[in-house]
Order: sequence, then C-alpha cells, then structure tokens
Amino acid sequence: MTWVTGLAVYAVTWWLVIFMVLPWGNRPIDAEDIAKGHAPSAPKKPHMLVKAGATTVISGIIWAVVYVVMETGWIGFR
Repeated sequence: MTWVTGLAVYAVTWWLVIFMVLPWGNRPIDAEDIAKGHAPSAPKKPHMLVKAGATTVISGIIWAVVYVVMETGWIGFR
C-alpha cells in the first residue's frame, strides 16, 4: 500500500466512523433552553472533541487491520 492509498483509506474510514460516533451520548436540550431559531433536537452538550478523538483512535485501529490484511495478502485484491 502506498502512502497515498493509506491516506485515502484512513480518510474514508474516519468519515464513516465519525457518522457512527456522532449519536453517542447525545441528550436533547430542555424545552426552556430553546432560543428563537434553534432546533429543539439539538444536543445539550455534543462533546465534539471527545468524539473526534474516539473517531481518530477507532479509525486508526481499522486502518491498521486493513493495512495488515493488504500487506500480508490474506485477502487478494488483484
């Protein structure tokens, strides 16, 4: 795997994982906290830095597995 292919696999994996991680632990805001123009379904505390960190770690693990499978030839892609 070249570094360009590795980067592409990691980027695609990261975006897939972030959309899986986003709903974790979300609680909607209280009715009295809704300001004019805000969605009532908006999360109270989204914890985006924690979710980005978890996404980075999970994507790194998935990327490592894909790298090992491609480099060892366990599954042939050609």
